[in-house]
Amino acid sequence: MTEAMTLAEKLVARAAGVARVTAGEVLTCKVDLAMMHDSGGPRRVAPMLKDLGARLWDPNRVVVISDHYVPAVDAESAGILDLTRKWVKEVRVTRFHDMQGICHVVLPERGHLRPGLFVVGGDSHSPTGGAFGAYVFGVGATEMCGVLVTGEIWLRVPETIEIRWQGKLGPGVSAKDMILATCARLGMDGGRYQAVQYTGDAIEGLAMQERMTLCNMAAELGAQAGLIAPDGVTRDYLLAAGVPGAQIDLVTWQSDRGAVVAERHDFDASALPPMIAVPHSPANSAPAAAVTDVRVDQAYIGACTGAKINDLRMAAAVLKGRQVAPGVRLLVAPASTRTTAEAAADGTLATLTEAGAILLGSGCGACAGYGAGILAEGETCIASTARNFKGRMGASSSRVYLGSPYSVAAAAVAGEIRDPREFLA
Repeated sequence: MTEAMTLAEKLVARAAGVARVTAGEVLTCKVDLAMMHDSGGPRRVAPMLKDLGARLWDPNRVVVISDHYVPAVDAESAGILDLTRKWVKEVRVTRFHDMQGICHVVLPERGHLRPGLFVVGGDSHSPTGGAFGAYVFGVGATEMCGVLVTGEIWLRVPETIEIRWQGKLGPGVSAKDMILATCARLGMDGGRYQAVQYTGDAIEGLAMQERMTLCNMAAELGAQAGLIAPDGVTRDYLLAAGVPGAQIDLVTWQSDRGAVVAERHDFDASALPPMIAVPHSPANSAPAAAVTDVRVDQAYIGACTGAKINDLRMAAAVLKGRQVAPGVRLLVAPASTRTTAEAAADGTLATLTEAGAILLGSGCGACAGYGAGILAEGETCIASTARNFKGRMGASSSRVYLGSPYSVAAAAVAGEIRDPREFLA
């Protein structure tokens, strides 16, 4: 009789072509899809491939998305984008999404993910894709070069750390607050470069975009992958993204009953308040009500964790009928062009801009210290991004606080960090 396996073990076993795997075992896995962006992609791997005299193992299994240097703000940025565009043509990569949004949002939005896949991404927040029941993790340019040539990568079979959330989130509380609370309890290395799987009825009640936020920030826990078992919510999202129903397997890609996990951590969603991470780590998180007397110069709603359509709607719920405080800049960079279109169609964008928000292009932008929105010396920003490391969004003396879109919008209106529930009916 086959022993019970976790979802992570099942996904790795399929990629390795074996019936079962054991945590700690080192295997060679076949890659279903390789994703790169303009910053860590062609400009890094193209010279390596040229030196090796090597070609892509399968251009149809490669996705390239420009998101870091878009839109170009100087000649250097323009040159990087030009190199990217020329390279995808040269090597015949047809899955190229140019200036369409942030890679971790565009990848599922355009139907490239589904349960059961084994995916390698050229970015540390690639675990976002685990929200769809796929094994997705980030690698550097050297490892990506090896994948592009061979279609394979070695992997140490991960243990599974279960993060179980029970109960129901209250008004003004979101997945961003859940993951900040998790970072506060477990720390930045709590994932131990293993697979973190989120379970519990609170997870089942989350929209797909909220699940993506949790898996995205598994990276902030130090995990290799973040996972959520697929269900009806997953299926509905993927069907809308154009994935054929026959390719969406909700049965196979579940953890077996009795599968062994290395650790289990329980959280109560119903008792969770809005959370704020103070500089300079997501692990420095505390209830928003406890973060007092912090004036802000900038409020930034952007990034793969904080500018999807549901994120923009959270901000709009706070901003409706209100105005951004004098002396505060509220910048909004939607996570994708489709997000912008949807927000325009349902009135969300109008609510944000009428309140005084400044609309930016879709891309990584100030989250990673690129383009518009970076901070000057001594400035304070609250952001819906994933990281608040020193100097990440600009000058090294700037200070970045992290919160949900509710919290960012509340700070923009009040001019200081506040509990966003004060601004919700």
